[in-house]
Amino acid sequence: MKLKLDCDLKSTETVEFGVGLEGDGGQTFRLVPIDSDVQQALREMVDTTWAAMQRHDEGPHKYDPSEKHSSTEYVYLPLNDGLAKTMKELHEANNLPLDAQALSDDERLFCYFARMTDKQGRRLTALRRATQFKGILNRRLIRLFTDALTIIRDKVFKLDADFDLLIDSSHVHILRPSGFEFAGKLQKAILAAVPDNVKAIQPDLKFVDLTVIQQYASEHPRAARYLASIRAQEETKDVAKGALKKLCKATGVEIEEKGGKIHVPAEHIMGFLEVLDRRRYEVPLVKGSPEMFKAGSRRKIGE
Repeated sequence: MKLKLDCDLKSTETVEFGVGLEGDGGQTFRLVPIDSDVQQALREMVDTTWAAMQRHDEGPHKYDPSEKHSSTEYVYLPLNDGLAKTMKELHEANNLPLDAQALSDDERLFCYFARMTDKQGRRLTALRRATQFKGILNRRLIRLFTDALTIIRDKVFKLDADFDLLIDSSHVHILRPSGFEFAGKLQKAILAAVPDNVKAIQPDLKFVDLTVIQQYASEHPRAARYLASIRAQEETKDVAKGALKKLCKATGVEIEEKGGKIHVPAEHIMGFLEVLDRRRYEVPLVKGSPEMFKAGSRRKIGE
């Protein structure tokens, strides 16, 4: 599946620049005044980002919190997905405060972003986790000023070559999943969503006691990610109790049945979630010696 940007990069009329600051009260975003040279540099960064995404011939896959994504991999999320909440709020925010001094607070700076609007009024937001962009302190930098070298006494900030993600009216286009997860505070959000995710899948799995699983996942990020993925895939509706028990047995996941419900010991919860998330499977290529595997990725063939 190929996705298009809902913004014409060749006809952007306005370009805004801002930073994200982390504090006791959470994340805040501020706009910072920039000149035309910085505007052009930001446009070039967006062009470079989109070009890198287009080099993925198969098109993007939907972001999955349980996948171990590559450091650079084009994935996407619908903008109305719960995992995109923070990015959606930034993209749709109007009248962000203008703060010319925001860069001086580089200890709290966790990202920078650009927002540009084309001639049709369509907005594009681009975001990058702050790494190289941090203020360079306690270093003696020199530059050629007129005919002499002089020491730069102000803080210097370095823009990156591209952005981690682009946001339009429909999707979050992600080039670096780790940058998206960091800026969107996904681990915290996924842990907080455990009760809702369990509540959502429980009606489909009435024969499974999810109480202990919920308690475990609330304290273990990887288990919480599996739950988020299981809910997002919406593939629990037709799970048969007998088939689930059979696959657990075949893949080494110990369960027990009490009062007509499946109970999972704490030490086998991860394995059980891997079964539900289609990550544990058996390969019977050798007669009489079936082999068990755990998939690092479980995309369907043909997707």
